Amino acid sequence: MTHITDNTPAPAFELATDNGGRVSLDGLKGKTVVLYFYPKADTPGCTTEGLDFSALADRFAAANAVVIGVSRDAVKKLDRFKAKHDLKVVLGSDEDGVVTEAWGVWVPKKLYGREYMGIERATFLIDGQGVVRHAWRNVKVKGHAEEVLAAAEAL
Repeated sequence: MTHITDNTPAPAFELATDNGGRVSLDGLKGKTVVLYFYPKADTPGCTTEGLDFSALADRFAAANAVVIGVSRDAVKKLDRFKAKHDLKVVLGSDEDGVVTEAWGVWVPKKLYGREYMGIERATFLIDGQGVVRHAWRNVKVKGHAEEVLAAAEAL
């Protein structure tokens, strides 16, 4: 399994996004990228995280940062999730799992004694040259978006 750490080159990615778009790391050269991975659209923690990042969208934009949330949900589900909660971030669909595997966030999990594979809640701050400047693993949602914003503003 890949383990992305601070000051390592960011693995390339290209994703289908909400509203029929596409986003890639190459297409964002020169911009700061906040790439956050979340388990499943429209669940309580994932909704809170999306809302927290959305509330700070203007400040991320002022820091020349693009915020992209990634899950394995289908684009149609992401469209509904974004519209329902008026999210202001790009939502990327990794249905085939290529990006979550490359970023090392597809991990074994356990819930009520049941083991399964799922997305680790993780965030990566990537500078304009494609280098990971900060990696947050096993993220706790409360206060996380503010912490990421402070790191983005400090770049």
